[in-house]
Amino acid sequence: LTNVCIYDCAYCINRRSNDIPRAAFTPGELAELTIEFYRRNYIEGLFLSSGVVRDPDYTMERMVRVARDLRTVHRFNGYIHLKSIPGASRELVAEAGRYADRMSVNIEIPTERNLLLLAPDKNYESIYRPMSYIQQGVLQSAEERTRFRHAPRFAPAGQSTQMIVGATDESDRDILLLSSSLYDRPTMKRVYYSGFIPVNPYDKRLPALDKAPLVRENRLYQADWLLRFYQFKVDEIVDDQSPNLDLEIDPKLAWALRHPEFFPVNIQTADYEAILRVPGIGVKSARLIVASRRFSRIGFYELKKMGAVMKKSKYFITCNELPENTIHE
Repeated sequence: LTNVCIYDCAYCINRRSNDIPRAAFTPGELAELTIEFYRRNYIEGLFLSSGVVRDPDYTMERMVRVARDLRTVHRFNGYIHLKSIPGASRELVAEAGRYADRMSVNIEIPTERNLLLLAPDKNYESIYRPMSYIQQGVLQSAEERTRFRHAPRFAPAGQSTQMIVGATDESDRDILLLSSSLYDRPTMKRVYYSGFIPVNPYDKRLPALDKAPLVRENRLYQADWLLRFYQFKVDEIVDDQSPNLDLEIDPKLAWALRHPEFFPVNIQTADYEAILRVPGIGVKSARLIVASRRFSRIGFYELKKMGAVMKKSKYFITCNELPENTIHE
Protein backbone atom coordinates (compact mmCIF):
# COMPACT_ATOMS: atom_id res chain seq x y z
CA LEU A 1 0.00 0.00 0.00
CA THR A 2 2.86 2.39 0.85
CA ASN A 3 6.54 2.45 1.82
CA VAL A 4 5.92 5.39 4.16
CA CYS A 5 6.45 4.23 7.74
CA ILE A 6 6.50 5.87 11.17
CA TYR A 7 8.62 3.05 12.63
CA ASP A 8 12.42 2.99 12.68
CA CYS A 9 13.25 -0.75 12.53
CA ALA A 10 16.99 -1.28 12.06
CA TYR A 11 16.61 -4.07 9.48
CA CYS A 12 14.03 -2.37 7.21
CA ILE A 13 14.78 -0.31 4.13
CA ASN A 14 11.53 1.66 4.60
CA ARG A 15 12.27 2.88 8.12
CA ARG A 16 11.55 6.54 8.77
CA SER A 17 15.21 7.57 9.20
CA ASN A 18 16.16 6.40 5.67
CA ASP A 19 16.24 9.07 2.99
CA ILE A 20 14.47 7.18 0.19
CA PRO A 21 11.69 8.13 -2.27
CA ARG A 22 8.26 7.53 -0.75
CA ALA A 23 5.02 6.65 -2.52
CA ALA A 24 1.54 5.43 -1.66
CA PHE A 25 -1.55 4.04 -3.37
CA THR A 26 -5.01 5.05 -2.31
CA PRO A 27 -7.19 2.05 -1.41
CA GLY A 28 -9.23 2.65 -4.56
CA GLU A 29 -6.14 2.73 -6.80
CA LEU A 30 -4.78 -0.49 -5.37
CA ALA A 31 -8.14 -2.26 -5.72
CA GLU A 32 -8.44 -1.11 -9.35
CA LEU A 33 -4.87 -2.15 -10.13
CA THR A 34 -5.41 -5.60 -8.63
CA ILE A 35 -8.68 -6.30 -10.44
CA GLU A 36 -7.21 -5.16 -13.78
CA PHE A 37 -4.27 -7.56 -13.40
CA TYR A 38 -6.68 -10.31 -12.35
CA ARG A 39 -8.95 -9.82 -15.37
CA ARG A 40 -5.93 -10.14 -17.66
CA ASN A 41 -4.87 -13.39 -15.93
CA TYR A 42 -1.58 -11.81 -14.85
CA ILE A 43 -2.17 -12.74 -11.21
CA GLU A 44 -4.17 -15.23 -9.14
CA GLY A 45 -4.21 -13.30 -5.89
CA LEU A 46 -2.99 -10.40 -3.78
CA PHE A 47 -0.49 -10.26 -0.90
CA LEU A 48 -1.42 -7.02 0.84
CA SER A 49 1.16 -5.35 3.07
CA SER A 50 2.04 -1.81 4.06
CA GLY A 51 4.28 0.50 5.98
CA VAL A 52 2.63 2.01 9.07
CA VAL A 53 1.13 5.45 8.36
CA ARG A 54 0.05 7.67 11.30
CA ASP A 55 -0.83 4.71 13.54
CA PRO A 56 -1.64 0.97 13.24
CA ASP A 57 -5.42 1.40 13.11
CA TYR A 58 -5.30 4.09 10.40
CA THR A 59 -3.13 1.84 8.21
CA MET A 60 -5.17 -1.28 8.95
CA GLU A 61 -8.41 0.53 8.07
CA ARG A 62 -6.99 1.42 4.63
CA MET A 63 -5.89 -2.17 4.03
CA VAL A 64 -9.31 -3.48 5.04
CA ARG A 65 -10.89 -1.02 2.61
CA VAL A 66 -8.82 -2.49 -0.25
CA ALA A 67 -9.92 -6.05 0.58
CA ARG A 68 -13.55 -5.01 1.11
CA ASP A 69 -13.73 -3.13 -2.21
CA LEU A 70 -12.18 -6.06 -4.06
CA ARG A 71 -14.71 -8.53 -2.65
CA THR A 72 -17.89 -6.43 -2.58
CA VAL A 73 -17.47 -3.90 -5.40
CA HIS A 74 -15.29 -5.75 -7.93
CA ARG A 75 -16.42 -9.30 -7.02
CA PHE A 76 -12.79 -10.42 -6.86
CA ASN A 77 -12.66 -14.21 -6.37
CA GLY A 78 -8.88 -14.59 -6.19
CA TYR A 79 -6.72 -15.29 -3.16
CA ILE A 80 -6.05 -12.50 -0.65
CA HIS A 81 -3.29 -12.76 1.96
CA LEU A 82 -3.51 -9.74 4.25
CA LYS A 83 -0.63 -8.87 6.56
CA SER A 84 -2.18 -7.49 9.73
CA ILE A 85 -0.48 -4.49 11.32
CA PRO A 86 0.94 -5.10 14.85
CA GLY A 87 -1.18 -3.19 17.36
CA ALA A 88 -4.32 -3.14 15.19
CA SER A 89 -7.67 -3.20 17.00
CA ARG A 90 -9.87 -6.28 17.37
CA GLU A 91 -12.65 -4.72 15.24
CA LEU A 92 -10.39 -4.08 12.24
CA VAL A 93 -8.77 -7.55 12.45
CA ALA A 94 -12.27 -9.07 12.62
CA GLU A 95 -13.37 -7.16 9.53
CA ALA A 96 -10.21 -8.05 7.61
CA GLY A 97 -10.75 -11.74 8.31
CA ARG A 98 -14.12 -11.62 6.55
CA TYR A 99 -12.48 -10.67 3.25
CA ALA A 100 -9.00 -12.29 3.41
CA ASP A 101 -8.22 -15.96 2.77
CA ARG A 102 -5.17 -15.89 5.01
CA MET A 103 -3.88 -13.37 7.54
CA SER A 104 -0.45 -12.99 9.04
CA VAL A 105 1.31 -10.98 11.74
CA ASN A 106 5.08 -11.06 11.42
CA ILE A 107 7.07 -11.75 14.60
CA GLU A 108 10.25 -10.70 12.74
CA ILE A 109 12.72 -11.18 15.63
CA PRO A 110 12.61 -14.47 17.63
CA THR A 111 13.09 -12.89 21.09
CA GLU A 112 11.48 -9.78 22.53
CA ARG A 113 14.82 -8.60 23.94
CA ASN A 114 16.28 -8.29 20.44
CA LEU A 115 13.02 -7.01 18.95
CA LEU A 116 13.12 -4.06 21.35
CA LEU A 117 16.76 -3.46 20.39
CA LEU A 118 16.18 -3.43 16.63
CA ALA A 119 12.55 -2.29 16.47
CA PRO A 120 11.98 -0.03 19.51
CA ASP A 121 8.48 0.93 18.31
CA LYS A 122 7.25 -2.68 18.51
CA ASN A 123 6.79 -5.26 21.26
CA TYR A 124 5.52 -8.82 21.51
CA GLU A 125 2.18 -7.75 22.97
CA SER A 126 1.35 -5.70 19.86
CA ILE A 127 2.21 -8.75 17.71
CA TYR A 128 0.59 -11.55 19.70
CA ARG A 129 -2.65 -9.67 20.36
CA PRO A 130 -3.71 -9.53 16.66
CA MET A 131 -2.56 -13.17 16.38
CA SER A 132 -5.02 -14.13 19.11
CA TYR A 133 -7.78 -12.08 17.43
CA ILE A 134 -7.22 -14.01 14.19
CA GLN A 135 -7.21 -17.34 16.03
CA GLN A 136 -10.46 -16.51 17.83
CA GLY A 137 -12.08 -15.44 14.57
CA VAL A 138 -11.08 -18.62 12.72
CA LEU A 139 -12.24 -20.92 15.52
CA GLN A 140 -15.50 -19.05 16.00
CA SER A 141 -16.19 -19.14 12.26
CA ALA A 142 -15.52 -22.89 12.13
CA GLU A 143 -17.92 -23.49 15.00
CA GLU A 144 -20.63 -21.35 13.38
CA ARG A 145 -20.28 -23.21 10.08
CA THR A 146 -20.92 -26.53 11.80
CA ARG A 147 -24.35 -25.18 12.77
CA PHE A 148 -25.08 -22.87 9.84
CA ARG A 149 -23.71 -24.02 6.51
CA HIS A 150 -23.76 -20.55 4.93
CA ALA A 151 -22.21 -18.71 7.85
CA PRO A 152 -19.46 -16.32 6.64
CA ARG A 153 -15.92 -17.63 6.58
CA PHE A 154 -13.11 -15.99 8.52
CA ALA A 155 -9.57 -16.33 7.06
CA PRO A 156 -10.29 -19.92 5.93
CA ALA A 157 -6.61 -20.57 5.09
CA GLY A 158 -5.59 -19.77 8.68
CA GLN A 159 -2.67 -17.56 9.64
CA SER A 160 1.09 -17.46 9.20
CA THR A 161 4.06 -15.49 10.47
CA GLN A 162 7.65 -14.75 9.53
CA MET A 163 11.00 -14.44 11.33
CA ILE A 164 14.22 -12.81 10.20
CA VAL A 165 17.19 -15.18 10.49
CA GLY A 166 20.70 -13.90 11.15
CA ALA A 167 20.01 -10.31 12.23
CA THR A 168 20.33 -11.24 15.92
CA ASP A 169 22.15 -13.77 18.07
CA GLU A 170 19.39 -16.36 18.55
CA SER A 171 20.39 -19.95 17.90
CA ASP A 172 18.49 -22.28 15.58
CA ARG A 173 17.18 -23.99 18.70
CA ASP A 174 15.68 -20.71 19.94
CA ILE A 175 14.00 -20.19 16.58
CA LEU A 176 12.65 -23.74 16.31
CA LEU A 177 11.34 -23.73 19.89
CA LEU A 178 9.36 -20.59 19.05
CA SER A 179 8.11 -22.16 15.81
CA SER A 180 7.07 -25.32 17.64
CA SER A 181 5.08 -23.31 20.20
CA LEU A 182 3.39 -21.39 17.36
CA TYR A 183 2.41 -24.62 15.61
CA ASP A 184 0.68 -25.68 18.83
CA ARG A 185 -1.84 -22.92 18.06
CA PRO A 186 -4.74 -24.51 16.15
CA THR A 187 -4.84 -21.88 13.37
CA MET A 188 -1.10 -21.40 12.68
CA LYS A 189 -0.35 -22.92 9.26
CA ARG A 190 3.15 -21.74 8.36
CA VAL A 191 6.18 -20.08 9.90
CA TYR A 192 8.39 -18.50 7.26
CA TYR A 193 12.11 -17.80 7.66
CA SER A 194 13.79 -14.91 5.88
CA GLY A 195 17.58 -14.70 5.69
CA PHE A 196 18.76 -11.31 6.94
CA ILE A 197 19.95 -8.98 4.18
CA PRO A 198 21.95 -5.93 5.41
CA VAL A 199 20.10 -3.10 3.67
CA ASN A 200 21.25 -0.61 6.35
CA PRO A 201 24.94 -1.55 6.70
CA TYR A 202 25.81 1.65 8.62
CA ASP A 203 23.53 0.67 11.55
CA LYS A 204 25.85 -0.56 14.32
CA ARG A 205 23.11 -2.69 15.92
CA LEU A 206 23.19 -5.08 12.96
CA PRO A 207 25.80 -7.73 12.11
CA ALA A 208 28.12 -7.02 9.19
CA LEU A 209 27.29 -9.78 6.68
CA ASP A 210 28.73 -10.15 3.21
CA LYS A 211 25.67 -12.10 2.03
CA ALA A 212 22.39 -13.44 3.32
CA PRO A 213 22.69 -16.78 5.23
CA LEU A 214 20.61 -18.66 2.66
CA VAL A 215 21.97 -22.08 3.66
CA ARG A 216 20.86 -21.50 7.25
CA GLU A 217 17.45 -20.37 6.02
CA ASN A 218 17.17 -23.55 3.94
CA ARG A 219 18.15 -25.77 6.89
CA LEU A 220 15.53 -24.09 9.07
CA TYR A 221 12.85 -24.81 6.47
CA GLN A 222 13.97 -28.47 6.40
CA ALA A 223 13.83 -28.65 10.20
CA ASP A 224 10.43 -26.95 10.16
CA TRP A 225 9.22 -29.65 7.75
CA LEU A 226 10.42 -32.33 10.19
CA LEU A 227 8.39 -30.70 12.97
CA ARG A 228 5.25 -30.43 10.89
CA PHE A 229 5.17 -33.68 8.93
CA TYR A 230 7.79 -36.11 10.26
CA GLN A 231 6.82 -36.23 13.95
CA PHE A 232 10.19 -34.90 15.16
CA LYS A 233 10.56 -32.84 18.34
CA VAL A 234 12.82 -29.79 18.58
CA ASP A 235 15.20 -31.50 21.03
CA GLU A 236 15.75 -34.31 18.53
CA ILE A 237 16.86 -31.84 15.86
CA VAL A 238 18.88 -29.39 18.00
CA ASP A 239 19.77 -29.51 21.69
CA ASP A 240 21.80 -27.63 24.29
CA GLN A 241 25.06 -29.25 23.13
CA SER A 242 24.39 -28.52 19.43
CA PRO A 243 22.00 -25.52 19.34
CA ASN A 244 22.58 -24.78 15.64
CA LEU A 245 21.80 -26.88 12.58
CA ASP A 246 24.61 -28.43 10.57
CA LEU A 247 25.05 -26.36 7.41
CA GLU A 248 26.76 -29.24 5.55
CA ILE A 249 24.02 -31.87 5.77
CA ASP A 250 20.25 -31.73 6.15
CA PRO A 251 18.80 -32.09 9.68
CA LYS A 252 17.16 -35.47 9.03
CA LEU A 253 20.44 -37.02 7.88
CA ALA A 254 22.24 -35.34 10.80
CA TRP A 255 19.80 -36.99 13.25
CA ALA A 256 20.28 -40.37 11.58
CA LEU A 257 24.07 -40.15 11.84
CA ARG A 258 23.80 -39.26 15.54
CA HIS A 259 21.52 -42.26 16.19
CA PRO A 260 23.03 -45.29 14.42
CA GLU A 261 21.35 -47.57 16.98
CA PHE A 262 17.97 -46.82 15.32
CA PHE A 263 19.10 -48.32 12.00
CA PRO A 264 18.87 -50.28 9.77
CA VAL A 265 15.10 -50.07 9.40
CA ASN A 266 13.46 -53.14 7.86
CA ILE A 267 11.17 -51.83 5.14
CA GLN A 268 9.05 -54.98 5.22
CA THR A 269 8.16 -54.86 8.92
CA ALA A 270 8.87 -51.38 10.36
CA ASP A 271 5.97 -49.13 11.28
CA TYR A 272 5.19 -45.89 9.45
CA GLU A 273 6.83 -43.67 12.10
CA ALA A 274 10.14 -45.59 11.83
CA ILE A 275 10.14 -45.44 8.02
CA LEU A 276 9.60 -41.66 8.18
CA ARG A 277 12.92 -41.36 10.04
CA VAL A 278 14.92 -42.86 7.16
CA PRO A 279 16.90 -40.21 5.20
CA GLY A 280 15.74 -40.09 1.59
CA ILE A 281 12.21 -41.31 2.33
CA GLY A 282 9.46 -38.71 2.46
CA VAL A 283 5.88 -38.73 3.68
CA LYS A 284 4.41 -39.81 0.34
CA SER A 285 6.98 -42.58 -0.12
CA ALA A 286 6.49 -43.84 3.44
CA ARG A 287 2.72 -44.10 2.90
CA LEU A 288 3.21 -45.96 -0.38
CA ILE A 289 5.63 -48.39 1.27
CA VAL A 290 3.22 -49.21 4.09
CA ALA A 291 0.31 -49.64 1.65
CA SER A 292 2.25 -51.70 -0.95
CA ARG A 293 4.04 -54.19 1.29
CA ARG A 294 0.74 -55.84 2.16
CA PHE A 295 0.59 -57.21 -1.38
CA SER A 296 4.23 -57.93 -2.30
CA ARG A 297 7.79 -57.72 -1.05
CA ILE A 298 9.51 -54.43 -1.73
CA GLY A 299 12.92 -54.22 -3.36
CA PHE A 300 15.32 -51.58 -4.67
CA TYR A 301 13.37 -50.96 -7.89
CA GLU A 302 10.03 -50.60 -6.09
CA LEU A 303 11.48 -48.15 -3.55
CA LYS A 304 12.95 -46.02 -6.30
CA LYS A 305 9.64 -46.05 -8.16
CA MET A 306 7.89 -44.88 -4.98
CA GLY A 307 10.11 -41.80 -4.85
CA ALA A 308 12.74 -42.85 -2.29
CA VAL A 309 16.19 -41.27 -2.81
CA MET A 310 18.10 -44.53 -2.81
CA LYS A 311 21.63 -43.10 -2.89
CA LYS A 312 20.86 -41.74 0.59
CA SER A 313 18.39 -44.21 2.08
CA LYS A 314 20.18 -47.45 1.09
CA TYR A 315 22.59 -47.10 4.03
CA PHE A 316 19.76 -46.96 6.56
CA ILE A 317 17.39 -49.75 5.46
CA THR A 318 17.17 -53.45 4.70
CA CYS A 319 14.72 -54.76 2.12
CA ASN A 320 14.19 -57.55 -0.36
CA GLU A 321 17.17 -56.92 -2.67
CA LEU A 322 19.59 -54.54 -0.96
CA PRO A 323 22.81 -56.02 0.40
CA GLU A 324 23.48 -55.67 4.12
CA ASN A 325 25.65 -52.56 3.68
CA THR A 326 24.24 -50.20 6.29
CA ILE A 327 25.34 -47.29 8.44
CA HIS A 328 27.13 -49.81 10.69
CA GLU A 329 29.42 -51.16 7.95
